[in-house]
Amino acid sequence: MVQYTGCSEPILVCQVSGTVYAVQDTCTHDTWSLCDGYLDGHIVECSLHMAKFDVRNGEVTALPACEALKVFPVKVEDGHVYVEYQEEEMMGRG
Repeated sequence: MVQYTGCSEPILVCQVSGTVYAVQDTCTHDTWSLCDGYLDGHIVECSLHMAKFDVRNGEVTALPACEALKVFPVKVEDGHVYVEYQEEEMMGRG
């Protein structure tokens, strides 16, 4: 897992079984960086309160989080990862 901070909000980028995923890096439960947590298969776990999310679709898989993560489209070309990000998509989240 790596954190990309070139946008107004950090993005978590990870690779699972050859597929690259990008989701918001901030846990929806308590604004903690998910990159500080753990990745087990497609599930990322927040290290603060152990909320879990599926990086494929952002859905919550374990409480205490109740709100899904924002998921960003990813394209890989010539070994470079491109994440489609729109500033207005992140407005009001957190």
